[in-house]
Order: sequence, then C-alpha cells, then structure tokens
Amino acid sequence: RELVGHGLGKHLHEDPQVPNYGKRGTGLKMREGLVIAIEPMINMGRKDIYYADDGWTVKTKDGLPAAHYEHTLCVQKNKPDILSSFSQIEANEKANPNLDASYY
Repeated sequence: RELVGHGLGKHLHEDPQVPNYGKRGTGLKMREGLVIAIEPMINMGRKDIYYADDGWTVKTKDGLPAAHYEHTLCVQKNKPDILSSFSQIEANEKANPNLDASYY
C-alpha cells in the first residue's frame, strides 16, 4: 500500500495521488479532463515491499511473486478514455510458445 497511482500533466508524477485500495464512494472525486495513471500491484504474499539498489525496481520483502502494471486514462463525463496500450506485449505473449495462450 506504499505505491499509488498519480496524476499526469506537465510532469510524469503529479497530484492527485490515487491509492489502489479503499471503499467505493470514498476518496478522490474524479473531475472531467483529469489524466491519471492507475498502478495496482498484486502480491502473492504479504503487502510489504522494498526498492532494489537501482532505486526503481520494486520487490516484495517475502520474495514471493508480484505483478505491477499501469493503465493511463483520461476521466470523461460518461466513461474513461483509456490512453495506454498493451498491444505489443500481447503480441509478444501470443508469439511465445512457452506461455499458455488459452485465454486469448
């Protein structure tokens, strides 16, 4: 719970901070035109993390696997406009014979 999503604008990391947890109906009120990055991290074990010596890589303290990804979106009146694309990652996954592609 140390990591949060964030606003995007003139700088890569701007306010508001967007936690990846909470109760529906509480927290930040989204306004139209706001551009944010949502960055959930899902850990197989405990929530505790640390940064590797490079100052960028995030690891779990218990050493169990985790997945951390990001979607960038612009808040619109009726629905979000998703700005990020994972098409190249998905193409690489489909081309890898060592992966189970049954979910495609």
